[in-house]
Amino acid sequence: MTAKPNEFHIVTRWQVQAGIAEVADILTDAERLPVWWGRVYLAVTVTDPGGPDRIGRTVAVHSKGWLPYHIRWSGRLVSADLPHTWEIAATGDLEGHGIWTLRQTGPVAEVTYDWRVKAERPLLRLLSPLLAPVFAWNHRWAMAQGEAGLRAELARRRAIGRTASR
Repeated sequence: MTAKPNEFHIVTRWQVQAGIAEVADILTDAERLPVWWGRVYLAVTVTDPGGPDRIGRTVAVHSKGWLPYHIRWSGRLVSADLPHTWEIAATGDLEGHGIWTLRQTGPVAEVTYDWRVKAERPLLRLLSPLLAPVFAWNHRWAMAQGEAGLRAELARRRAIGRTASR
């Protein structure tokens, strides 16, 4: 089956000097994303805390990339085997899901994000047939900001002698 022009499947890989528990702690603290990934995550608000295992936890997200448009979407935690993997379902301007997978290789945390979404915002859906490569580049830019922000957040935590935000 051929993907539609507004469907995107992008896999991002990062490697950082850290333990996967520390990386998972940072990545799953959605409310702090605007602090260390602020060029992309402009606002994140918890709209449903989910159950005791945080499954069902939902956040409202206002995000942007390098291109001059903003995206509003919700992310709901669908499954989790922390610190190894967790899946979120996206609804709103983006519809689909993302899976974070972390693997420890010596002192390196290998991070993979598998993002499969459809652009549902009307203007993005309309422009996707022409601008799909530009939209994919925009996502890669946003993820590069995340990798740089994660490295900075790890350094900040180490500088203050803290390994967890909670």
